Amino acid sequence: MKNIYRILGLLLIVTACDSDLDQVPPNIASSDSLTDFEGVLNAAYYYQLGTVTPMAVMGEFRSDNALMDEEPYTEFDTYGGGLTAMEDQFFGPFYTALYKSILSANNVIENSTSATDIGEAKFLRALSYFKLVQVFGDVTVNLSAEPSLTDTSILVRRPASEVYDDVIIPDLQDAISALDAEIVDGRASKYAAQALLGKVYMFKGDFSSAQTHLAAVVSGAAAAGISLKDNYNEIFGAANEVENSEIIFSTQIVSSIVDEYSFASRFWNWFVGDDSKADLPVDPDLVAAFDASDANGGGTDLRRAVTLSEDGMTAIKFPKEGGLGPDHDWIEIRLADVILLYAEALNENGASPEAVLDLLDPIRTRAGLAPLDHTVINTQALVRQAILDERRLELAFEGQRWFDLVRTGAVDAEMGQAINSNYYLFPVPISEILASGGVITQNPGY
Repeated sequence: MKNIYRILGLLLIVTACDSDLDQVPPNIASSDSLTDFEGVLNAAYYYQLGTVTPMAVMGEFRSDNALMDEEPYTEFDTYGGGLTAMEDQFFGPFYTALYKSILSANNVIENSTSATDIGEAKFLRALSYFKLVQVFGDVTVNLSAEPSLTDTSILVRRPASEVYDDVIIPDLQDAISALDAEIVDGRASKYAAQALLGKVYMFKGDFSSAQTHLAAVVSGAAAAGISLKDNYNEIFGAANEVENSEIIFSTQIVSSIVDEYSFASRFWNWFVGDDSKADLPVDPDLVAAFDASDANGGGTDLRRAVTLSEDGMTAIKFPKEGGLGPDHDWIEIRLADVILLYAEALNENGASPEAVLDLLDPIRTRAGLAPLDHTVINTQALVRQAILDERRLELAFEGQRWFDLVRTGAVDAEMGQAINSNYYLFPVPISEILASGGVITQNPGY
């Protein structure tokens, strides 16, 4: 499953360049002299490694799932301008890695003659821009393998709506057409692209389009070998990653391969309490959510024991095994996530509570819980809340909670406070603003 990073061609590309957006890494051959772009495509996969820890921290510690103990990291819970102090640890490496992945993908898209390679590159470019838009909102767009070094106009941030419509959605549509349904060696596939496109439409609020694509994944999953694991504890941990039928796409991590941090991504380290910035990272509100699930679910929620330590203080979904370097892959898309999004799309499109809640039955049964009663949860609003609650427990510590709250407009209600919408997004790295001479601008509030 880890062969993407064990190809000699990758070694030509992993050296970082100083300017993250508009320089080709100096030690890579020019596109004119290349005939095989497999190594460049592998680089586009590789650079996703630098996004893993930031997405884990932003998705969980900004939300009501996790807490920081140490200043200035407590800024994740205060919703002001102080997050700029953490540029070097989170936002800078994240930004750098994604634009490097985009640059590598552009090279493949422009120059490769392999339709499959181009499809994978378009998936990775779309994934990169989707992450950028989730985190920063409006972003700089570069679709060239060799962007101009003098034209600073390309650095101007484009509205997120344009990035969705002009880049992310067309790239994913092309990837769906170019890729096979079979998941091979952790690479992008047709259903990975279709699932991501469904999620993109959910973020845009286009529930009709989202339903179409998510339904295609749910209905086609079995034929492609995609299925829910029988037991929740079979999804996570390095030993469960090989041939895992539930994982549609993941960013694969090998402890011997460094990323933007100069070491392998150890996102799980923040969750298990190994970092003094978050000795006891679990927010009591998440523990209370599991308590409520036990009380109201007709059984004991089996996901708690997989997600939280016995004392409820640390998160063990990605267990600390193998010392300092367990090879936990970062799950980008899995089937349970897709099913819950599909149920949400159906609800927003006016389907009956019964039809929607029935989709949750396999997920809840696996968790040791009874099906939800559609005669009690019998309005669109109640179903919406039930799905949001289910997503929280099912996907806890998979980097999705904060982005779900923003996407569904539930930030204030779930966080229990009024939060300025400026802080739904994160700060653009100040280093990028300075390097662009102010052409790249900061998000309001920072």
